[in-house]
Amino acid sequence: MNKIPMKIFISMPPLDQFISGTPQISQNRQFQIFESHSTIYPVLLASAATLLKFNGYNVVWDDAITNKEKYYLWIRKIAKARPDFIAIESKTSCIKMHWEIAKDIKAASPSTRVILMGDHVSAFPMESLEQGIDFVIAGGDYDIELLNLLELIEGKKETKFESLDELPFVDRDLTCWKDYAYNNGNYKYTPATYIHSARDCFWGRCTFCSWAHLYKPCDYRRRSPESVVTEIQELVYKYGVKEVFDDSGTLPIGDWLNKFCELMIKSGMNNKVRISCNMRFGTLQPKDYKLMRKAGFRFLLFGVESGNQETLDKIDKGIIIQDIIEGSKWASEAGLNVHLTTMINYPHETKEMAQNTIELAKGIFNRGHADTLQATQIIPYPNTKLYKECLEGDMLVVDDGDWGAFDMNHRIIKSPLKDNEINEMVSQIYKLSFQPKFIIRQLLKIRGWADIKYIFRGAYAVIGKHLRNFS
Repeated sequence: MNKIPMKIFISMPPLDQFISGTPQISQNRQFQIFESHSTIYPVLLASAATLLKFNGYNVVWDDAITNKEKYYLWIRKIAKARPDFIAIESKTSCIKMHWEIAKDIKAASPSTRVILMGDHVSAFPMESLEQGIDFVIAGGDYDIELLNLLELIEGKKETKFESLDELPFVDRDLTCWKDYAYNNGNYKYTPATYIHSARDCFWGRCTFCSWAHLYKPCDYRRRSPESVVTEIQELVYKYGVKEVFDDSGTLPIGDWLNKFCELMIKSGMNNKVRISCNMRFGTLQPKDYKLMRKAGFRFLLFGVESGNQETLDKIDKGIIIQDIIEGSKWASEAGLNVHLTTMINYPHETKEMAQNTIELAKGIFNRGHADTLQATQIIPYPNTKLYKECLEGDMLVVDDGDWGAFDMNHRIIKSPLKDNEINEMVSQIYKLSFQPKFIIRQLLKIRGWADIKYIFRGAYAVIGKHLRNFS
């Protein structure tokens, strides 16, 4: 008699009983709550679901946040389905919510066991186990380790992957990719989706990054350029994807990038799909940006973080201010859209220093070397170097363990800035998008309906997701 395969729910439970808005749990490196509804395709969770299905498990993709399910209905669904396991990626600000949800799961389906994964439980695994969570997976490769945990429970041997190329391509049908293919401010052409070419960032030293303790620089692994191009071809020809966002911490550079671009051009994919990705300043030259543009790249997301060299050095960013100015110029002149991310409320920064960040972003915008931006206040996530520095220096304004405040809407770090000054400075950065000179420049770039929709989506994102959050 064939054994009935275990039923595994890969879940993002609703949080409407705790908070209002849309929690961005699927954004691995940070956590925010948007007033408007928008979710990002969670590539690692999708990889986890794919690996389990590939190995014979009964997998249910259960993103109740994206589907706007009410919590009481979701619990009824769990009670009816009675899965053997529910695997959840948790974040610092919602970890206590997931502990409460786990209790409700146990009450509704006593035989169901709960698995938590992600950066927070990697920092404090025992904390969740002491709260009654059945299993905790520490580390960034939780798709692979989830498979190995279940294989271990079934008495099977550990599955090892010598390279990322051995992993199956993400099963887009299983993971309902179309639910995430349109409502995303990073997309200009839809339908669009996310991929990973690498895990995670080859620098991996920024003191604020919650994933730097999951993937050290020596752990940075890349898929082959051939594998990535083959996946993109599948996305284009099988699913009709028009844009791909590579959400690796930083896209591989050097020989890898050159080979990838050559393959995109040779295969003709550079004319069929647009590519966007995360990139670091100080790593590419003008010729690299020109090659990327020729290969089909459209949008590059850069971390500025601060307009003060002292701060960049303190957070071990590994760049200088000139890298930011030159990189934005070179990328934009190559025809690429540049997105800048900045942060406010570093513990040592005065109001004047914080203003330098605004002025740097303003200057780049006024020169036409950036198209979009993002601003937040810095959050010292557990187990980061910044978090440890804050503990040692008594710089936290909340109690250690008050995880609910780590949502980017609360001040966490003591600094010379007042609360209203933090919110005002974040708002100032977003308001750069409404300068007349910037608006005129964007209008002049319009070449079709996709450009018009992209501009309106961007304006809606600034007003609906960001300015409201920091008003």
